[in-house]
Amino acid sequence: MPAEDILFDADHRMEKAIQILKTSLAGIRTGRANPGLVDTLRVAVYGASTPIKQLATVGAPEPTQIVIRPYDPSTLKDIEKAIVASDLGFNPQNDGRLIRINVPPLSNEQRKKMVARIKELTEEAKISIRNIRRDANKALDQAEKDKEISEDKRDSLKEEIQEVTKKFEAQATELAKSREQEVME
Repeated sequence: MPAEDILFDADHRMEKAIQILKTSLAGIRTGRANPGLVDTLRVAVYGASTPIKQLATVGAPEPTQIVIRPYDPSTLKDIEKAIVASDLGFNPQNDGRLIRINVPPLSNEQRKKMVARIKELTEEAKISIRNIRRDANKALDQAEKDKEISEDKRDSLKEEIQEVTKKFEAQATELAKSREQEVME
């Protein structure tokens, strides 16, 4: 693999790690209702486990309420069962056409648990980014060993990879900080 491709691949994979972190953080509950809280739920319907966002529109018309409107009204009961079975602690209200979920305010203890979970997810993302850096550095070492690049070129590319790593770790930290602030509001 050409040296520039190694750098591009590392950058691309680190970007994916940040996207995964963003998705994970969106599912963490804050004091406000957020459609991201139920987006990751999977519903057993039509003989398959399907993400809720493929079965219904999910919105938050009020700061304390999530509304789920299924495309097919026959899936209403299945969606309700999935919400009750999840560990989110929500009590869905089904009116025959849509499901309303009232999001209760978080207690201080719950907020602290959420912040701990945010830190856990952020650390996982950072570990993933560091592993990508390690893989890229190994690939550069191998390229130098195979005489594809010079030692100087390898060292300069390793420095670039380190800079990219720092950039993405800083992004992960920033995402975590803003989500922690939202949780603690």
